[in-house]
Amino acid sequence: MAAGNGKYWVMLVAGSNTWENYRHQADVCHAYQIVHQNGIPDEQIVVMMYDDIANNDHNPTPGEIINSPDGPNVYTGVPKDYTGGDVTAENFLAALKGEPKKNRPKKVLRSGRNDTIFIYLSDHGNAGLFCFPNSTLYAHDLIETIKGMARDETFSKMVIYMESCYSGSMFTELPGDIHVYAVTAASPDQSSYACYFDPVRKTCLADKFSALWMYYTESNDLDKVTFLDQFSYLQGNMKKSTPCSFGDETTGKNPISQCLRNTPQVIQESTKAQKLVLTDLIHAREVPFKILDHQIETETHAGRKQDLIKKRETLHQTRDKIKRTVEAISQRCFPDGEVEDISGGAYRAGSRMDSLTLKTVAEHFRTTCFDWHKEEFQMALSHTHVFADLCARGVKAERIIEAITAVSSLPTKHHP
Repeated sequence: MAAGNGKYWVMLVAGSNTWENYRHQADVCHAYQIVHQNGIPDEQIVVMMYDDIANNDHNPTPGEIINSPDGPNVYTGVPKDYTGGDVTAENFLAALKGEPKKNRPKKVLRSGRNDTIFIYLSDHGNAGLFCFPNSTLYAHDLIETIKGMARDETFSKMVIYMESCYSGSMFTELPGDIHVYAVTAASPDQSSYACYFDPVRKTCLADKFSALWMYYTESNDLDKVTFLDQFSYLQGNMKKSTPCSFGDETTGKNPISQCLRNTPQVIQESTKAQKLVLTDLIHAREVPFKILDHQIETETHAGRKQDLIKKRETLHQTRDKIKRTVEAISQRCFPDGEVEDISGGAYRAGSRMDSLTLKTVAEHFRTTCFDWHKEEFQMALSHTHVFADLCARGVKAERIIEAITAVSSLPTKHHP
């Protein structure tokens, strides 16, 4: 039962679109099936997903989405609260705060001081940001929203699970005294990992962190295990990336049932019997190349195969161009003799940065150089940690912005 006999509220968010990113919406659909089977009513669940997967031309089973090999259809009954262009960072924060748009009212969390909130998000990200199809959720805005909700007493406890690269960087400024506990798929300086590459669908079906936390949730008596127990399970079963926790550990000591009710015993037994074997672990940034490589390998039509090869070459060229541009920007941020090559490294977990400064710098890079909301430049996300590192090293935002502007304005023949 939720704390203080309050209500259970759940928000499930897939921040991506396109068939290539199948796994994020599959994750969210599966998460919905879990909270639904646990008895949380739809009026207390908000789902945000682009909804371009189930009836996609690439789908060999129209109207269905699976989250594991030969797994069940997890699309059945999923509410379509926010789809398409309504899947935005702005709408996510508004729904979280319980503030529907006046001109287009949508379902929001109408939580009160005795209620619990569970939030799960799955998508691409980088240092201090989580991506939506046409907008960006920055750590600064997320944390400020949560702190405001705590001041307004709109919940008793909140638990947040985030599946994305560098997801740990989203919560480094989360206070430890407001009854909010966050768990992330990766540390502030790591990628997350996709899994279950499906040769028929030619895409990944799930993400490793998400597959693990959902398996644990469906195979345990949630009255008897805590979020900290689940975190320990994640730590023991995630080898290539490091799950992290932030915020109020006291909230983490609560039984999971306080936020997600309890998994029916028949499902617990069935899930345990199936066991969990994760296959095809793929670095999130390499998924597009894995998909293209498989398409090229299996394509029998010479013309289509050549088109795919050209597409792969273009993808590599774009990635190299973005990398060179970011290297040029980072080098311009240091006086002669102080240049350090940090573009190939990672935002360091021990670094401290101001999330508002990072937002300002990252947005300038996105609007000036490579808009990662466009499919061809989505890889630009994998380099934004460089700006977090520059901020953490004490480079002023004005200087970074000047460097971005200078590099972006170079004549084409001199452009990196």
